[in-house]
Amino acid sequence: MSDDTQGHEGQGWATARTLAEALPYIQTYDRSTVVIKYGGHAMGEEQVAKQFAADAVLLKMLGLHPVVVHGGGPQISAWLAKAGVKSTFVDGLRVTDEATMEVAEMVLSGAINKEIANWITQAGAEADVRGVGLSGKDARLITVEKVARKKKDPSSAVEQMVDLGFVGEPKTIDPKLIEALIYADQDYIPVVAPIGVSATGETYNINADTVAGALAGALKAKRMLLLTDVAGVLDKNGELIRQLSVAEARQAIADGVATGGMIPKLETAIHAVESGVEAVVILDGRKPHAMLVELFTEHGAGTLVCR
Repeated sequence: MSDDTQGHEGQGWATARTLAEALPYIQTYDRSTVVIKYGGHAMGEEQVAKQFAADAVLLKMLGLHPVVVHGGGPQISAWLAKAGVKSTFVDGLRVTDEATMEVAEMVLSGAINKEIANWITQAGAEADVRGVGLSGKDARLITVEKVARKKKDPSSAVEQMVDLGFVGEPKTIDPKLIEALIYADQDYIPVVAPIGVSATGETYNINADTVAGALAGALKAKRMLLLTDVAGVLDKNGELIRQLSVAEARQAIADGVATGGMIPKLETAIHAVESGVEAVVILDGRKPHAMLVELFTEHGAGTLVCR
C-alpha cells in the first residue's frame, strides 16, 4: 500500500472518529433553538461569511433550529462617510438622527440582511435549506422603547441626559413569526436585522447584541452564540476563561477583568441567561467552523456563561 493511500485512510479514520465523538452533542442539541449573533469582523470577509453560511446550514441539517441576528456597524459608518456624515457615539451607541436612521435601515435591512440570507440559501441549495431575511419591523417582531442615556459634563461633572435620537432597546418580542419559520415543514433559517419599531410606528436602530439576547430569551434558546473578533473573555494574564457563572461574569465586570466592548457582551449574556437561555458563549467568529467546534466538541471554542 502506498504512503499516499495510507495517508487518505488515516484521514478517513480521523474523520470517522470526529463524527463518532460529535454524536452525543448532536443528540443533545436535536430540535433545540440556537440564536447566533453574527457581526463585527466575523462578517467582514466574503469567504468567512460563506463558511459561516455553510456551517449554519449544517446546523439545520443536524436537527438544530439556528436563528441568525446580524450587526453592521462598520458598513453603516462606511455609507455615512460616503455621504459626508460623521458618526458620533455615546457608550458605544451611535447617535442616530432621521437621515442616519434611513441609511442604517437601508444597510442593515437591505444590503447586509439579504446578502446573508442569500449566502445561506446558496449554501443550502442541495439540501433545500433557505435563508429568510427579516427585520424587527416584520410582524412587529421587536417593539422598542427609546434608549435613555446620561453622560457627565467634563467641566461640571454634572450628569445630563443625552438624546441618542432613533436608538431603541427591545421592550417586547413577539416570536410567533420566527417560530412559524423554524418549525415549518420547509427548512428555513431566519436572518434578523437589528431594526425595531416603536408603539407609535417609528423606526429605531438597536444594538445587535441586545437584539440577539432578547430574541434568545423569548425563544427560550438552548444556546446563544455571540460571534465576535476575540477568543472570549480573557483573565488578567491574557488566558481564555472557559466558563463563568452569572455571578462570576458580574464579578469580572466589577473587577475590571472584562473591559471595553466585552462589558456589554457579558451584560447581554447575563441578561439572556436570566431570561431563560441555558447558556451563552462568546467566541471568535473568524476562526474556521467556530460554531461547530463550540457545539459539537468537548472543549468548546470560547467563554461559556451559564447559571
